[in-house]
Amino acid sequence: MRTVFLGTSEFAAAVLEQLAATEHRPHLVVTRPDRPKGRGRRVTPPPVARASCALGIDLFQPQSVNDEQARLRISAARPDAVCVCAFGALIKEPLLSEHTMLNVHPSLLPRWRGAAPIERAIMAGDRETGVSILQMTAGLDSGPVCAQGQVPIGSTDTYGTVAPRLQELGAMLLVGTLEDRPPCREQDDQLATYAEKISATDRLLDPLEPAAALERKVRALAPHIGARLVLPDGSMLGVLEAAVVDSAPSPGSLLLSGPRPILGCADGALELVSVHPAGRRPMSGEAYLRGLRK
Repeated sequence: MRTVFLGTSEFAAAVLEQLAATEHRPHLVVTRPDRPKGRGRRVTPPPVARASCALGIDLFQPQSVNDEQARLRISAARPDAVCVCAFGALIKEPLLSEHTMLNVHPSLLPRWRGAAPIERAIMAGDRETGVSILQMTAGLDSGPVCAQGQVPIGSTDTYGTVAPRLQELGAMLLVGTLEDRPPCREQDDQLATYAEKISATDRLLDPLEPAAALERKVRALAPHIGARLVLPDGSMLGVLEAAVVDSAPSPGSLLLSGPRPILGCADGALELVSVHPAGRRPMSGEAYLRGLRK
């Protein structure tokens, strides 16, 4: 089947690489324009652009996928299906209706529609997540679901361990959908939940929350975004790994006398196993405390 692929993120790049290894290898890849990134604001291509170039697939980076030039470029590839994964921009009419558009969404729809489904599933303590292949409509991840598969979320899983499993599953389900064209079922909108984009506030570890909720937040944001703790002097400490412990200082206090820092929470305490101080390299909690005591 002739395909065109729309995607932007690392997750989408991994799905693209697997799709390209099949007979449904895209004839065109469409992604977002290069953007300034990092502290130096260096203009950097998105992950899908890099993957497309490495695979030798024709690449197109329009300012808007919905403008006439972009629509004509996609139509010129004569796709039987347009495959979309983490594109990061709204796809509008008439493009939506001009092609069969299959979206690879990493959640068990209708749960966790939206921008950050993997992170929100881990934060919420879900025991499983998955991938849904859906026909795109004008609504937010609300189209009919053509295929779905599940993966468990373990007690130590992070975004970094769950995402690769979902990438592999997503590519497999997408290829199966392209080959078998299964019937699609409408979603129950009454069961829908929404995975809002991760904000700066979402990254903060609030000691007024239970320690278990903060530990899930650390895992949900590791290693790609990172949770942060506001220190008494107002500076930020990145927290890469944490563990719930029983012995607890008062809520909001940071105990620095043990082998690792311990944050008192509303319920229990959080041991900071691995941290990233501002302007320094990531390190263990033990190494961080040794630096403070020098």
